[in-house]
This record gives sequence, structure tokens and C-alpha cells, in this order.
Amino acid sequence: MGDLGNSTVDFHPKKPGMDKEGHEGDFGVTVEELCSLMELRGAEALQKIQENYTDTETLCHRLKTSPADGLSDNPADLEKRRQVFGMNFIPPKKPKTFLQLVWEALQDVTLIILEIAAIISLGLSFYQPPGGEIEACGNVSSGAEDEGEAEAGWIEGAAILLSVFCVVLVTAFNDWSKEKQFRGLQSRIEQEQRFAVVRNGTVIQIPVAEMVVGDIAQIKYGDLLPADGVLIQGNDLKIDESSLTGESDHVSKSIDKDPMLLSGTHVMEGSGKMLVTAVGVNSQTGIIFTLLGAGEVEEEKKDCKKGWHLTNYPDTKCLMKQDEAVAMEMQPLKSAEGGEVEEKEKKKTSVPKKEKSVLQGKLTKLAVQIGKAGLVMSAITVIILMLYFVIETFVIQGRVWLTECTPIYVQYFVKFFIIGVTVLVVAVPEGLPLAVTISLAYSVKKMMKDNNLVRHLDACETMGNATAICSDKTGTLTTNRMTVVQIYVGDQLFPDIPRPDQINPKTLELMTSAIAVNCAYTSKIMAADKEGGLPKQVGNKTECALLGLVLGLKQDYQAVREQIPEEKLYKVYTFNSVRKSMSTVLQMPDGSFRLYSKGASEILLRKCSFILGRDDEARAFRARDKDEMVKKVIEPMACDGLRTICIAYRELPADPMPDWENETDIVSNLTCITVVGIEDPVRPEVPEAIRKCQRAGITVRMVTGDNINTARAIAAKCGIIHPGDDFLCIEGKEFNRRIRNEKGEIEQERIDKIWPKLRVLARSSPTDKHTLVKGIIDSTTAEQRQVVAVTGDGTNDGPALKKADVGFAMGIAGTDVAKEASDIILTDDNFSSIVKAVMWGRNVYDSISKFLQFQLTVNVVAVIVAFTGACITQDSPLKAVQMLWVNLIMDTLASLALATEPPNEALLLRKPYGRNNPLISRTMMKNILGHAVYQLTIIFTLLFVGEKIFDIDSGRNAPLHAPPSEHYTIIFNTFVLMQLFNEINARKIHGERNVFDGIFSNPIFCSIVLGTFAIQIVIVQFGGKPFSCSPLNAEQWLWCLFVGMGELIWGQVISSVPTHQLKCLREAGHGPAPDEIMDEDLADDEDEIDHAERELRRGQILWFRGLNRIQTQMEVVSTFKRSGSFQGAVRRRSSVLSQLHDVTNNSTPSHVVLSTANATGAPGSESLHSVNGTS
Repeated sequence: MGDLGNSTVDFHPKKPGMDKEGHEGDFGVTVEELCSLMELRGAEALQKIQENYTDTETLCHRLKTSPADGLSDNPADLEKRRQVFGMNFIPPKKPKTFLQLVWEALQDVTLIILEIAAIISLGLSFYQPPGGEIEACGNVSSGAEDEGEAEAGWIEGAAILLSVFCVVLVTAFNDWSKEKQFRGLQSRIEQEQRFAVVRNGTVIQIPVAEMVVGDIAQIKYGDLLPADGVLIQGNDLKIDESSLTGESDHVSKSIDKDPMLLSGTHVMEGSGKMLVTAVGVNSQTGIIFTLLGAGEVEEEKKDCKKGWHLTNYPDTKCLMKQDEAVAMEMQPLKSAEGGEVEEKEKKKTSVPKKEKSVLQGKLTKLAVQIGKAGLVMSAITVIILMLYFVIETFVIQGRVWLTECTPIYVQYFVKFFIIGVTVLVVAVPEGLPLAVTISLAYSVKKMMKDNNLVRHLDACETMGNATAICSDKTGTLTTNRMTVVQIYVGDQLFPDIPRPDQINPKTLELMTSAIAVNCAYTSKIMAADKEGGLPKQVGNKTECALLGLVLGLKQDYQAVREQIPEEKLYKVYTFNSVRKSMSTVLQMPDGSFRLYSKGASEILLRKCSFILGRDDEARAFRARDKDEMVKKVIEPMACDGLRTICIAYRELPADPMPDWENETDIVSNLTCITVVGIEDPVRPEVPEAIRKCQRAGITVRMVTGDNINTARAIAAKCGIIHPGDDFLCIEGKEFNRRIRNEKGEIEQERIDKIWPKLRVLARSSPTDKHTLVKGIIDSTTAEQRQVVAVTGDGTNDGPALKKADVGFAMGIAGTDVAKEASDIILTDDNFSSIVKAVMWGRNVYDSISKFLQFQLTVNVVAVIVAFTGACITQDSPLKAVQMLWVNLIMDTLASLALATEPPNEALLLRKPYGRNNPLISRTMMKNILGHAVYQLTIIFTLLFVGEKIFDIDSGRNAPLHAPPSEHYTIIFNTFVLMQLFNEINARKIHGERNVFDGIFSNPIFCSIVLGTFAIQIVIVQFGGKPFSCSPLNAEQWLWCLFVGMGELIWGQVISSVPTHQLKCLREAGHGPAPDEIMDEDLADDEDEIDHAERELRRGQILWFRGLNRIQTQMEVVSTFKRSGSFQGAVRRRSSVLSQLHDVTNNSTPSHVVLSTANATGAPGSESLHSVNGTS
């Protein structure tokens, strides 16, 4: 790793206009200087700052920025900074070109076999044996036909090649448009990420990409740092740098000990301001990312310093390994290096991996089963045809194999082989993964409008199976616009905000400064956006409620803040979920200290020893006073659904100097000033949304940090609990007491006794939330495994969001860490958007079932027709090109038509399917077999007596290059029209009668059905030899249409048969069995398509067609699991780079390619190729 210094990757643009000292533009510092500064830590960094710039103020001065007012908003200055120091953007990997995608689609094994067969057929069709011997070679072609027809033998081969070309183009186009859609989505996610910077003295939120060197950024709890910087003011700041160093302990940052802040690290506690010193490819993340070659940065960038050694890190390998995680955060889509291996790597990390999406598991298994069946059928078909031909020609007719006849016999064998491959092509439902992808991509796009920003595609489908939702209270169920409505001060409880003269002036002054100073300075109340509107709350909503109280008492908090700016605060103990309070220490003019504290009333009152009375005198506050206060003030407030906050203070002497690190001693013996009740009204649409959830079989639980009475009151307002029901509302402490045994270990049996009835968990910590989610998911008491969705907004909700089947993060109130751990971001923080996600999820599931029902009917019929036809008449009634048309166009177009049905409210009237529910229900099986019976009856009738019905020539037993017959054209046409009308039947899968219901609300469906019909007319009337079609007259067309429409009437007949009486029907498409899931976890090398690969490893080499395609498309579906944007560190811990340490001296890292699991290798073997950029 030491050799990284010799890397050929250059980072920093050489700029025109360097001055004599090498300073760029007219800034007093160069990119290289800042870059080398950012590599240092702790004391070394401080020393370097002192040597070069004396202090951070001088550094600000050199970068022409003000620590207090930030940069001016002058566009010319910002542009110049971008040119000199670079933009805060890491260039993504280039997407695959259309031609690359075409090339990938061509790799499909079955297509290759078809191409080879077609080329052989083409070559042989030009061979004519010498004159008189044609007769000797058997039934080649009746001499009656004219020369032109005989010479047209090449057309079939050419037509197959052409249709293969169409298949490839359509596949490539689909992949290309999916890629484009995901990139669009990814960039949308990136635009969502904004950061607070100071410009012209005001704090504004700007997109991360617009940050420049010299910006003064405000950092707070929960942020993901978007650039490198130097801390210029901090309170109790702790950073999680594990994404860079691998050290999981939080690192304390302060101006006098370690002021260096790095991009990609997480703020876990505290707040502060930083001067941005490096952005984009020049930040530590960017440098490492560029070393990996993923940024593909242009040649002209100059190295930070030539011998770039990673000396200051405890473990360089670890640095590299972890940093890929961060590096990948900044990248919009998976990088070639990152995407593939990461799936495998993820399973080996400490982060529990999410199971493969349920639907994916079921589909993969189903596809493998169908593929096996298809393979067997096609092999039997080829063998029967060849045996029949050989026996017929050489045994019965007693011919001798003549050398000059060999090409003609080979031509027959090639024809049989093509028929066999065609059966296989039709048997494998490669439209399946396409339907899934289209359905998911369509849903994801539409869900954007419903305020769901989906970060992982499969989350959308998992939501349809959700059986439980654990929701936060604040902001999700409530409006998160908080106001103080009751206040207890000076021994009096005011049910409304009092007038200023009703409160002792000294108490009022103390209360004003306690609130103004001990709230984050980023929280403030701004004027309303429009006339008569409510004032705008910026920052933490609880703090805004308190500031609103100050304004309501006609006091000015801003004046206090101007008098005591943030830099003058002596010490701040910031709010976190363990403390549930925040305290700030001021140094008074006489040198003594005053501490202000605010927090949850029952927690802070325990630390109070005094209370201010009516005349501003502090009197002792004994245990029984506290009990009385709880009964008379706090409980009545909480029962009205109010949050209660206590505000207190304490005077501390200057001598002896207090031990500021001993927080428990400092924040004790407080004097209570006031207790306020804050109202956060329930969102008006929430009770209805919760009712819909309950009707849809989903249990809603509230998990909140609030007091139990407040939580219970809000839960009743929302409809989570109903009077008279049997439910549990408990606090976190009680919950922990009930689920742990004597040794303090959590026991699943104990959790199983609690969770079914639990509806409200109050005063809960993030760990409690995680424990509850894990307990519900791991529970085996219910007949179905529970599928749990969780909402969260705080940094510490990360583990619960990750553990849940679907994690929802709040788009407005959520921290970056929460968003990164989530699967879906609620852009409006609203619970009712979750209900829409459930609807879309169920819709995806139904769309795929509809498509399956349609697809399998086509497959069953086509395979049986081709198979029996070939065995009885030595020729498939449906020709190779016709099969390809049916397969490709009907598959692709039908998946588009059926996968884009919009959802309706009726989806919420049924219970969730459950994880183990089969994809193909008995009703669907009844429909598939019922329609197959109808279609087979019609086709076989036409095949064997069709020529008599229509009074035309028989097309059976035609010679090798015979012209297309009307007979077989009618069969082909009827077949396609039956599929078209069956597509309308497939719109309903639960046995509904009206299949036309809502058909016009889906324009895509209508246009596809009509479009397919139009193309069919063209093929039949003008397809000629390539499509083996002979034009039909009007009467024949009407009969075909009539038989096709019979499908709709037959559909009604099938619906009339009660499913429960058909005991013989079996369901299909079950999810993987529990023991298989265990296998999966053991074989941690298995990739996306585990079942299929397990088949391969067992030695049954299945090269059937769809597998390859399914793999590609499943990969696209899982792009979201891998995608970059801000999804690195937490999700990806030890990603690709854990393997990169093998590549020590590789000077051009862009060529490093890590292969995924070897399909044939032993589990656990990884191979590392150094191939040019292809994985």
C-alpha cells in the first residue's frame, strides 16, 4: 500500500494565473497546501496551522472569507473559487453506451445457439445437389413450385437472424432506459441533500454540490459532512470517522485539540462551524476515490504531493477499505469496481444483511423450474424429430445415405434443432424479470408524486407485504409545528400563554435568557412567507416552540443572542437521546458560571433541588413536592397530549473550577424556573390513513421518546388504540424489564408475549426501537413471518431503519444518517404517504401476478403445440420466427401493458399476502389451465381438421422449402388473437367478473393491445416467406377474431367454477424454503441469483435462455442496493476495498476488476482479474 505514492493518478488542476509564490488566483493559499494540511490529524495539524497561518482566523483571511459572515453571495467570486479549488462533485463512472448494452444482450446463450443454427441453415440453403439426384435425397421440395420459391430457402435463416437482432435491440433499449431512469432518480436523491452555510451573515441551505472552498458551514448532530474543513467553533462535537479510519469509537473534535473534519464522516453529537478547505476530488474522500480510478479525473490534474503516503492513519489498508464506502457515497450509480463484489462483501460484514427481496426469491425459483421443464421438452422434441426422420428415410423408405445428399440431411437436422431451440425460447419466461423491472421502475416513478422517494427498488415491493408499521410520533403522526399552550411558572398554572405583567420581571428575564441561549442558535422564528400566514419555524421544532413563547411574552430572544454570541458560550452539553436534555454554561462578568438546562420534565425535575416561587425566591424542592407537581401539573398536561419541557438553571462558583467533564455533578442541584406544555397537533389526514392500514391487515404501533400519557393521548386521537380494545401501552423501562431474563439477556419468548398486543412504546430509546423491530421480525409465533416497516428521523434510528424490512426516513426532519440507512424517504414526512407506499407495493405484486398468469398460458400452449405438432407432423405448426414474434413482442409488450396498471383503493381491502404465499394462487392456476385447455382444443382442431373446415390445402407434412400455407397461417393468427384477448382476461387475478373495469384509465394497455393487433395484420398479410405466412381473406380473418373473442366468454365460464372445489389444483412459485434460506447464509459467496447458482453448483448445468437475462435484470433491480449517492458508509462498511489490498503496485487502478462469485468455484473463493474495465 506504501506504493500508492507512485500512483499515476493526478488530482489537482494546474491553473493559469498562479502568482509568483505559486498561490492560485489571488488567494493566499494553494490547493496543494490545503490538501497536505487536510492529511494531518490532531497535534500535527495544529502545529502546521500555527507554522503556516498562525491560526484559523488568518487562514480564513487568506481564503477571503469571514468567520462570522461567511462568503459574500457574489457569483463571480464563487465561480472563481470553483475554478481555483474545484467543485464539490466527484464525477460518476460513465454509463454503459447503447452499443455495450447491445453486446451484453448478444451474450445470451440461447440467442447465440439460434444465431449459429440460423447461419448454418443459411449456408446450407444455397447448396443444391447436382441435377438428377434431388429425387434420391427424399422429400425435399415438390417440383411443382416455381424456381423463386425454391431459391427462397435462405429466407427462414435470415428471418431468424433478423428477429434475434430485434430481441437484442429491445433488450438493450430496455436496459438503457432503466439505467437512465435510475440515474435520474439518483440525481434527484442527490439534489435532496442540502447543507447549511453562512453567506452574507445569514444562514442559508444550499445543495451540497454548490459548496465552495472558503464557505463557513454550520454542522450539527446527524449531518454527513460533504467536504473537508477546519473547525472554527464547536460545542461538544463528536464525529464517527469509521468510514475513513475503521475506528468505530467516536472522535471528539475541538479547536484546541483536533479541528480537522473530513468529508464522508458523520456528526454523532454536538454542533459547530467549519471553514471548508477542500471539496470534490481534492477532499480526502475524493482523493482516495480518484486513486481507485472511479472518478476518471482528467489528465491535467496535479498530484497533491508526489509522494502521497497514507502515513497518519492507524491502518492504511483499513483506511482504503473503509473509504471506498465513503467514496461510493458521492457517486450517483454503482461504479464498475464497486457494484458487484459489494453484494458479496456485505454479507461478511457486521451489519446484518437484508434478505433477498421476497419476490425476487420466488421469481428466481420459478424461472429455474420453468427453465428446467423447457430444457427437457426441447431436448425430447429434437430427439423425437431426428429419430422419426432417420427411421422414416433410411428404414421404412430404405434409402442409402449418399454423400451428395449430406448437406440436405444436415439441413433437416438443423431445422429440427431450430424447432427445439424455439421450444426452449418460448418455454423460458424471459419477460418475467422485464415485467418486474418495468413494474418497479414505473411504480418508483409514480411514487415520487406520492412523496415517496424510493432508494432501494425492492423496498417498494416489500411494502405490499407489510404486516406491521412502527411509527414515530413527532412529525409523522403529528404536524411538527409545535406551540407552547400551557405554562407553569411562579407557583401558577396558566392554561393559556399569560401576559408579561402576570410573571415576576426577574423570573421573566431569567426565562428569556435561559431559552435564548440554551437553544441551538440555528433554531429561530422568521416572518411568515405570505401575508397573514403563520411565522416560519426554522431548526428544531421544540426549540422553536420555546422561542415562540418568548415572543408571545413580548420579549426579544435575538437581542440576548446578539449580546451573547455563540462563540462566547463556555460549554455546551448538546441534546442526545441518552441525556434527553440540553445544557449550556455561560461565564458571568464576575468570573463565576451559570448553567441553563432544558429537557423532558420528569427527567430534569429529578435533578432539581430548588424551584422559583412567585416572588422570584428559590425554595427547596423536596421529593413530595415533585410528586405533587407531577400529579397536578405534568400528568394533566400529558393527558391533553402535550409534551412537557422543564427549564432550569444553576449558579456555579469560579473557584474551585468545576470539573466540566463530570456531567452528572454539573447538571444537578438545579433550580426549576418553569414547566411548559407544548402542543403538536395530529395531522388531519392521519386517523383516516391509520384506519385504512388497519382495514388492510396492518398493525400500526407508535414508538416515541415522549411521556406515556402524552403518547397514549395522541395514539387515541390517531385511532391507534380504541377504548375497550385489548392493548398494551408501556414505557421503555418496563418493556426492557419484561423482555430480559435474570442475567439481563433479551429472550425471544418474552418478546413474543408482548409484541402482539403492544400498541404504544413510550420513553423509548433507539435501542428499544431496534429490539422491538428485531423481536417482531424474528418471531415465529404467527403463521406468517411479520414484515415490518419502520419510520425514523434521528441519527440513532439508523440501526432500527436498517433492521426493518422497509425503513422510511423523514425527508424534512430526518438527519443524513437516517436517510442513508433508509429504503424510502418520505419527502413530506407524512404518515399517509406510507399508506400510498403500501398500495403501490401491493400493486407491484399484483402486476407481476397478472403478467405471470398471461405469460404462463402462452408458454404452456406454445410448448405443447410445438412439441405435439413436431412429434405428429414432423414440423412445428408455429414456425421459429412466429414463435420469436409471439415470445419477444407479446412478452415485452405484455409486460409493459400489465405492469403499468395504476393502483386503486380496493388493494387496501385485503390482508397482506405474506412472505410464504405462492406467486401463483389456485385461482390463477385455474385460469392458466382453463385458458390453456380452450386454446389447445382450438389449435389442435384447426391443425387436424382445419383444412376441411375452411376448404383449403392441408399444411401438414410439407417438404423442406415448401411455400407458407393458409392452413398454418390460420393457426398462427388464431393463436396470436387468443393471446391478445387473454391479455384482457389477465387484468384480473382474484376471480373478478368485469375484466374491462378501469381499462381506459391505463392508456399504455389500450395502445399496446391495439398496436400488437395492427402489427399482427401486417405480418399475416405482408409477412410472406420470412414469417411463413400466407395472406388470409376477410372471412378467414373474421373466424380467427371470433375464436379469439371466445377467450373473453370462456373467461366468464372459468370464473363461474368455484376454486375451492378444484382440490386437485396446486399453487406454484412458493418462496425459498427456510432450509434453503439457511443454505444461502452459509454460502456467503452466492450472488443475486442464489437458487440458480446452487443448481449450477450441483452440476446440472442449466444454460437455458432466461437465466442470463434474469441475472442482468435482477442486477438492475439491485442497483439500488448498490447505488452511490449518500449511501456509502453506513450501508457499505467493508466494501470492495477489503480486496484491493491485494493490488498493491497496480499503477492504473481503473483496470482492477473484482469478479463476483465464481459460478463453479468453491463457496468463498474470490477471483481477481485485471481485465480492462469489464467485470
